[in-house]
Amino acid sequence: MKINDLIVEKKQDVEWANGYENIRDKFETAIVLYNARIEAGLTQSELADLAGTSQKTVANIEKGDNVTIDKFTEIANALGKRVKITLA
Repeated sequence: MKINDLIVEKKQDVEWANGYENIRDKFETAIVLYNARIEAGLTQSELADLAGTSQKTVANIEKGDNVTIDKFTEIANALGKRVKITLA
């Protein structure tokens, strides 16, 4: 099951959906990085090596932990991607 499908399924639970709204931005950032890494065919360790960081840092971001914009940008650049931030 893909992560996006899991989110849709879990949102049926009102309590889970309310909790998700509190962490949505972190979670969406985690999903974006995960999907980009998988699309590139890289493991967390391989991406970490390309970005000059640790596998643990990549794993933590993919879990939704906090990360600086600088670190996220370095990792995105290692994937050949740019970071684009919008406020909605």
